[in-house]
Amino acid sequence: MKHYIAFDLGATSGRTILGSVDEGVLTMEELTRFPNASLPIGGHLYWNIFSLYEHLLEGLRAAASKGVEIESIGIDTWGVDFVFVGEDGSLLGAPYSYRDPHTEGAPERFFQKAMPRQRLYELTGIQVMNFNSVFQLHTLRENGSSQLAAAKHLLFMPDALSWMLTGGMVTEYTIASTSAMLNPRTKELDGEILSVLDIEEGVFPPIVMPGHTIGTLRRDIAESVGLGEVPVVAVAGHDTASAVAAVPARNPNFAYLSSGTWSLMGVEVAEPVITPQTERLNLTNEGGVEGTTRLLKNITGMWIVEQCLAEWRKKGRSYSYPEMVRLAEEADHFERMIDPDDALFSSPRSMTAAIDEYLARTGQPAAESDGDYLACAFESLALKYRFVLGMFREVATLPIERLHIIGGGSKNPLLNQYTASSIGLEVISGPSEATAIGNIMLQAKAAGQVGSLAQMREMIARSTETATYQPQEGALWEAAYQKFIAITNLK
Repeated sequence: MKHYIAFDLGATSGRTILGSVDEGVLTMEELTRFPNASLPIGGHLYWNIFSLYEHLLEGLRAAASKGVEIESIGIDTWGVDFVFVGEDGSLLGAPYSYRDPHTEGAPERFFQKAMPRQRLYELTGIQVMNFNSVFQLHTLRENGSSQLAAAKHLLFMPDALSWMLTGGMVTEYTIASTSAMLNPRTKELDGEILSVLDIEEGVFPPIVMPGHTIGTLRRDIAESVGLGEVPVVAVAGHDTASAVAAVPARNPNFAYLSSGTWSLMGVEVAEPVITPQTERLNLTNEGGVEGTTRLLKNITGMWIVEQCLAEWRKKGRSYSYPEMVRLAEEADHFERMIDPDDALFSSPRSMTAAIDEYLARTGQPAAESDGDYLACAFESLALKYRFVLGMFREVATLPIERLHIIGGGSKNPLLNQYTASSIGLEVISGPSEATAIGNIMLQAKAAGQVGSLAQMREMIARSTETATYQPQEGALWEAAYQKFIAITNLK
């Protein structure tokens, strides 16, 4: 039996997972869980990377207390964000959060001053979102960032944390692919883009693929946490890439939905798909395992619900998953609909107020209870999933026969059923811990315990529980979809 440590860091929380693989069966144990919130300082939002580093050390100590030999360690995080390292090897301040307002309008400024929109998409195949790394860097350059001016190296978040643990610097492929600076055909950072940003290619460490050993724990860290100098492996550093690797699919004709703070829907393809049609649909080509491409689209996911829950907690009202389901089921159905990706919901001071504003703007009845807000959010998400799945039905070369929902949102049976009914396809939910599972299994692959991606998925299917949902009330959901399109004006 071999044991692995997975650090799975999302945009709202992080976890330490101890995974074991023995005779083709995967088992996991959560050791620590910790918050990860952006810090508002001086009108900007930053990540507290120093706090994250402390939590990693706590996780390593928790693993050491188990008294088992650790084969390796892997780190995955959210995409696009990065840190600067100076000439003397020190961190140049806290990294910006992708939700920082300084990139509002950044794509338009980039397209006017640096590179046409069409050219950027031709080179990267990445959907335009204001927080893409390329737009963050262009904004920092415009604003005369002292961090950027002094930077010797730029490290994406999982690579930065791995460097803090080992001293080894790499640019992991899947996380770099989220930046809108990587060419998916060459699998290298694109020189033309770096040139318009006035950034030297040497600022980025060499690109490595999932499975590469970055280094071992620094001796002082190994001694302080009670572990040996354990190898740190570059897994699929982008959390969605690790999650998609853990889809328990035995048939290639599937779409996936990684459901968490963000919902990421897509299909897995052998080569990037960069065409005028995918540009029009604003689909993205991100790096996957074994050289695959994750053709996908970002959808604002459980972020809306999470922010409502946080707001209600401050007022003394807390809801469990079953309680949320009950409240949503008791509310009036299809009375209120929103486009989850409307700019109102990006980073509002009050999520319920943002929903109220959207409902008023579109002439819909006001929400009268917490259940009304939840029903509105869940139904709107399911309907938006149908809209986005239609895009992949246009461009996919394989028929889409089912949807696999993975991630924390897969634990919501109501939303799973809504989604099956909305899209008219079988939905298989689980595993909810897909990102950590993918992280661990990629370490096991690096250690020779499993061979191909297909073999990984077969092992995951044997080791995890899933639930299946069939479409229901087709006519009702068809009418709701037509209403949704009319209200949101999506095309």
